[in-house]
Amino acid sequence: MTPTYQKAAFYAVKLFLCLFFILNTSCSNEDLDDALTTEEIDENEGVDENEEVDENENMPNTGELVLESGFILGESKRVLNYVLEQSEYDKYLKEEGDFKLISKKVYEHFKDDFDFIFILSNEQQVPDGLYSGISYKVQNNIEGIGSGNYNGTSSYGSEGRLKSVIHMPVPGFVVNGPFLHEIVHYWGNHGFIPTTVGGHWGYSSIGGQLGGFDELVDLGNSTYQGKRNGQNGFGTFANGGNSLPYGNIELYIMGLIGPNELDDVQYAENPSSTGFGKFTADNIKTVTAAELIAEHGSRIPSVQNSQKEFTAITVVLSSTKMSAEAIATISTNLENFSRKAAPDGSWGGIYNFWQATQEKASLSIQLFDENMK
Repeated sequence: MTPTYQKAAFYAVKLFLCLFFILNTSCSNEDLDDALTTEEIDENEGVDENEEVDENENMPNTGELVLESGFILGESKRVLNYVLEQSEYDKYLKEEGDFKLISKKVYEHFKDDFDFIFILSNEQQVPDGLYSGISYKVQNNIEGIGSGNYNGTSSYGSEGRLKSVIHMPVPGFVVNGPFLHEIVHYWGNHGFIPTTVGGHWGYSSIGGQLGGFDELVDLGNSTYQGKRNGQNGFGTFANGGNSLPYGNIELYIMGLIGPNELDDVQYAENPSSTGFGKFTADNIKTVTAAELIAEHGSRIPSVQNSQKEFTAITVVLSSTKMSAEAIATISTNLENFSRKAAPDGSWGGIYNFWQATQEKASLSIQLFDENMK
């Protein structure tokens, strides 16, 4: 896509020089006509219909890039703003939107180079009744993590690369979470351990992004106290947003540690919460790492061969074009989240992806010329 630049100043100078030196130079009326015509085209953001345009011309170093009306790549080349009609925008705040339409829009302009598509809505807080985040797993080709193999990439417009599509209604959740949580949903919990909290770790000792405790106290009479970081209480489906790293089993199913590093797991049978991390259960079952591997098989690919560098593209939905400042804020937060180093001081000790994986995996959200069709 050929970017549009302001050329008025350039042609004003050319016009002045031609008039000033008209008696001593060969600057012709034809030259002046060309300059005025080009300037007029630029002001109308169009091109001569007979001019050949290179759709794959390099992205500019500065300024936003309008890929099509209402689909704009921000200056940092990390964030796309997709402007929708209000009625269409609202659908994604009512669980009525079709995220396949957004992913297919991405693939109209970009190659199939991404493991994740991150979709954010331009909201300051979660609308009533809506989730904080959701992950749509598109395919699975990993064995040994409790999930069967399948491939639904084509329905999202991908030719086979895409892993999942994630939506969070509030851009600030890039910092606070549940960003880490939604990403790890690609790998778990899809049956790796039994749970009464679908898709999450529930009443178990995993104590990671998808829930669970890291300490369990038997209070007697089939009553237990679950703790996190020495404090009473834990989440059965999430734990503190981006304020904690991935748990041991999460690292294993992600392919970042091997079976020799996998911990045994406790989980409650028929649990029932009584509040503040306290619950009753018929029994606490302990499953060893060896038993987990025997049940599901070895993880394939293994830790030696697993993917550890991931890529993503980010789309922010809005009903009107977002300001450069708003896009820049989101871009900065994404850069902090994806850098192979600690985030800057504004994050206050919150984990980014690299830190949460114990510095074993990385995530790239920067877009390059070669990503474009």
